[in-house]
Amino acid sequence: MIVFRSPHEVPTDFGPSAVAIGKFDGVHAGHHVVLARLREAAAAKGSRAVAVTFDRNPLAIIRPDRCPENVVTVERKLELLGERGLDATLLLTFDEELAARSAESFVIDILVNALQVSTVLVGQDFRFGYKGAGTPQLLRELGPQYGFDVEVVDDVYLPGSERRVSSSWIRELLVEGDVAAAAKVLGRYPDVRGVVVHGLKRGRELGFPTANLSTIVDAFVPADGVYAGWLVDHDTGIRHPSAISVGTNPTFDDVLVRQVEAHVLGETGLDLYGHDVSVEFVERLRGMVAFEGIDKLMQQMAADVTDAALALGVTS
Repeated sequence: MIVFRSPHEVPTDFGPSAVAIGKFDGVHAGHHVVLARLREAAAAKGSRAVAVTFDRNPLAIIRPDRCPENVVTVERKLELLGERGLDATLLLTFDEELAARSAESFVIDILVNALQVSTVLVGQDFRFGYKGAGTPQLLRELGPQYGFDVEVVDDVYLPGSERRVSSSWIRELLVEGDVAAAAKVLGRYPDVRGVVVHGLKRGRELGFPTANLSTIVDAFVPADGVYAGWLVDHDTGIRHPSAISVGTNPTFDDVLVRQVEAHVLGETGLDLYGHDVSVEFVERLRGMVAFEGIDKLMQQMAADVTDAALALGVTS
């Protein structure tokens, strides 16, 4: 997938394009439906399939007091979009200038002139342009003049659910630690990615060595607790079944920031320092609690390893 970071980077002979516009935060199951429909629309017209998105949530500029934390970083979003079979993504810098651009200017300069749009796909509540003046209805009015069709994509619901799939729902589930439900809404396991760094080595001293991720990770971290999941080593391509801890280690009360650390099941001598890894969360095993003494902590850690193996269907 080609990534354009400005309309000026799009070659003059790139189009025509079928375009889906949105924040695409998390590139969740609802987005998957939209992007699949985008590929169909593009194929029907012999156009390229292009996602148009933003380098931040527009609320970060328009209403920073109401702007939620992103489910994933921009670079992770681009990676996930690249997995959906698109030809390109146009990543727009959402700044004061773009916020002040009129809706019609957005259509003419970006969709028509840069992308030579043939079809536009948007959600029912999509708004664009200065003060959100741009609506699906405005797109329909401009379409005949500039030669593009408009398709408004219905909200997506999981089977048996009356709540539409959304990034807000995913955040709520991750705050609760319900990673199993979040996986259904995302269409994949929730994960975070970072580099393995040296920690206090307390897990190793207790017989349960862990790979500690750097404090800078690329996604919304679930609630404190212990989880079953997978550590994916991007340097080797190996997926390791793991018991994962998120939190500040309240038993010792000497960790100042939340940490994500993974104990690889059945491995004691694995050296992952400096490796680029992802941690995928499959199931929450328990909340984070402080234990009265090392012995009780070690007993619980042994139980966590057993529970993680059962949840993942592997041997510990």
